[in-house]
Amino acid sequence: MQDKSFMEEEELDLYEHHKIIVDKGQKPLRIDKYLMERLANATRTKIQNAIHAEFVKVNEKAVKPNYKVRPLDVITVCLPEPPRVDEIIPENIPLDIVYEDEDVLVVNKPAGMVVHPAYQNWTGTLVNALMYHFENLPTSQNGASRPGLVHRIDKDTSGLLVIAKTELAMTFLAKQFYDHSIERKYYALVWGVPDPAEGTVANYVGRSPKDRRVMTVLDEGEGKYAVTHYKVIEDLRYVSLIECRLETGRTHQIRVHMQHLGHPLFNDATYGGDKILRGTSFSKYKQFVENCFALLPRQALHAASLGFVHPRTKEKLYFEQPLPEDMQAALDKWRRYVQYE
Repeated sequence: MQDKSFMEEEELDLYEHHKIIVDKGQKPLRIDKYLMERLANATRTKIQNAIHAEFVKVNEKAVKPNYKVRPLDVITVCLPEPPRVDEIIPENIPLDIVYEDEDVLVVNKPAGMVVHPAYQNWTGTLVNALMYHFENLPTSQNGASRPGLVHRIDKDTSGLLVIAKTELAMTFLAKQFYDHSIERKYYALVWGVPDPAEGTVANYVGRSPKDRRVMTVLDEGEGKYAVTHYKVIEDLRYVSLIECRLETGRTHQIRVHMQHLGHPLFNDATYGGDKILRGTSFSKYKQFVENCFALLPRQALHAASLGFVHPRTKEKLYFEQPLPEDMQAALDKWRRYVQYE
């Protein structure tokens, strides 16, 4: 009999290739049939073999091919070889399409969706969905792993993105972003009330020398120049709803700039907004804030509007998207708290 520790060392490393969260309205359906509809180029035999080999798990547990998926089941497919960076797996993920023509696509990205495949997020991204729904998206500006993309927003930021469907659109839109002529308005819920109520933050932003996973304000020449124009829309004493207009589009720009002003985004764990930064220490207030965090389990940031010149018609297009339900619910809760306090 083999030594247990030796056997453990010999176990295969498995790499996540797919992660699917079953829709709320999904009717009971055998998992092999369900995956056939969701995974490109997957035969029923291949899926059943993967299930028998326990490469497919539901809610972290191995299942049989006749298991019937239920709403909100978390299905993962893990295989012995890691996904290739340049291999994009088309996935039948619904898209909230705001506008579409032969050149461009404007989508409303939900919070929680990563924009393009990268380390630890090979599937379930916006690009995986785009590759399923559209063919021949241009890649010249962004490389093979980012077809159609001319900009992006963070995983836990919701809102509008424009996608290039042609080489003409890719080049024309990229030039507008380079020239800072794209109109972008964000809504953010931040701790406290900025003073002055309207202003501009202009400095240099780059990766923190202390923690490369986060961005920070740096000395001149050490980062990229970043400009954010902000305005308080609603003063709720402990928090405020602000509008941010981007002149540049640096990684985490609004999140870094508001932290720099001393007003981190509400529930932004990366930049310190997931703590109580304004208000009392009373247990009732603490419970109220934690309830708000539960309603809005992400940074309170939404890409609300997007304006650009169409690459073919040269017409100015402008799109708006209202606050998503989670941000609206947290905002309404703060309004009631301030009103009846």
